[in-house]
Amino acid sequence: MKLVPGLSYPTLTDGVVALRPWGIDDVDDQLAAFADPVFVRFSDWAPDTRDQLVDRLQEVERARENGLGIHLAITHPDTPSHALGEVALSGIDDTNQRASVGYWLSPAARGRGLASRAVRLIARWAFDELGLLRLELTCGPDNPGSQGVAVRCGFRLEGLLRSHMAFKGGRRDSLVYGLLPGELLS
Repeated sequence: MKLVPGLSYPTLTDGVVALRPWGIDDVDDQLAAFADPVFVRFSDWAPDTRDQLVDRLQEVERARENGLGIHLAITHPDTPSHALGEVALSGIDDTNQRASVGYWLSPAARGRGLASRAVRLIARWAFDELGLLRLELTCGPDNPGSQGVAVRCGFRLEGLLRSHMAFKGGRRDSLVYGLLPGELLS
């Protein structure tokens, strides 16, 4: 399937988590989550102000409109107004039929398998609806939480990218994981 600008927001749920678009009402939940020491440790972007988050919402909306990515809030189906975290596809590459997966959870949502559920939902959608043939996931070698999500979803460790990216004024190695359509675990 050929990707076209203006990816539609999917309706995705497994009964335990639901994915929905971000909105301006979510900025306070995001600001609180991004101030968490665990988030700050593994991310090189930690916004300090509402304006930075409003700008980010606009950026991810432009990426969706251009067919390059989609960022979705992770919620509980019974309380969709309260965001628990995010799952995203970024760098959607129509030519090579691949994209990158990213995710984070607020501190109160961790340890319950919610990130794995969200990644499975967006991965299935990416394969079935977008026609992607490969998903990639990178994380720091010191991030066992992210590595666990990858493995539980069926991603396979493919290697270590040395000095892969600029990170907090230096460079960071990254583990790279790959997932093909038939490898997604339930």
